[in-house]
Amino acid sequence: MKIAIHDSKQGHYFSKRWITYCSKNNIPYKIVNPYNNDIINQIKDCDVFMWHHSNYDYKDALFAKQLIYSIEGMNIQVFPNFKTTWHFDDKVGQKYLLESIDAPMVPSYVFYTKEEAANWVKNTNFPKVFKLRGGSGSSNVKLVRSKKEAFKLIRKAFDGGFNQFDSINHLRFRYMNYKSGKEGFDAVLKGIGRLFIGNKYSSLAPKEKGYVYFQDFIPNNTFDIRVIVVGDKAFAIKRMVRENDFRASGGGNILYNKKEINERCIQIAFSVNEKLKCQSIAYDFVFDHNNNPLIVEISYGYDVNAYDNCEGYWDSSLKWHAKKVNPQEWMVENIIKSL
Repeated sequence: MKIAIHDSKQGHYFSKRWITYCSKNNIPYKIVNPYNNDIINQIKDCDVFMWHHSNYDYKDALFAKQLIYSIEGMNIQVFPNFKTTWHFDDKVGQKYLLESIDAPMVPSYVFYTKEEAANWVKNTNFPKVFKLRGGSGSSNVKLVRSKKEAFKLIRKAFDGGFNQFDSINHLRFRYMNYKSGKEGFDAVLKGIGRLFIGNKYSSLAPKEKGYVYFQDFIPNNTFDIRVIVVGDKAFAIKRMVRENDFRASGGGNILYNKKEINERCIQIAFSVNEKLKCQSIAYDFVFDHNNNPLIVEISYGYDVNAYDNCEGYWDSSLKWHAKKVNPQEWMVENIIKSL
């Protein structure tokens, strides 16, 4: 048995901990490079392929899902497998997927013509939340307060389109982090620089256009709950909404105390994941006016270090285990069990 791992060489990706775990437990592995033309040949002597592909890397977005699907056809176990990753960083795909299994989710709307979108706007209430299909950490997410704002976004969606990197929003987040003491003033200067230079992903990625996507705005949420399911284990954090904002993701104000977590979110996450059959998924929840948890979106990928302070995890019977959380180790263990 041998595991092929792509080493991202970045500490907030999964691969460093996969490699550490394999080394510590004498599990045979080899480092491979999915960007090489001969990647299929590189992994032919392996039983498992593991790659934490990213939504921030244009190359990954270009071919990761296609490569993963192809490798699964070789009878090689893959993490993330296609069921886990095809909807990654694709909020439109997630809408259809969650609706297909009747998951409790925030009502979402997608339109593929300007006319259909405009007719919907005329007959709906505001505010609404506008999103591009890709983006994490609350990037590419806007609160739309009026029909006028919505019509403006619709025109742009079907005419010039949107850059996948929003430099104005990026600068705003940098400034908010500076004010809250999370980053130094140099972060603000970098944000200002991005107004003129942009980033590599944005320069290579095509503009988002030809569709428009909205979600209902669920008011009075001062936080969201993120539940991450890895096999038969789940752990969770409470993320506080940024000051003078409606978004929690990417703000960095995190509560880890078990008492802060509404266990209905844990139960729903396990139930939904049983239907989706994903190896590992993060479920983000907000609460409606009746205090019912609703899924906002899902993601297989997340920052490694943000969860080290979790106090423990729940098993699939909702029993609490006050033990160290290391989901990357669980990923390796689970995929070995599947061989």
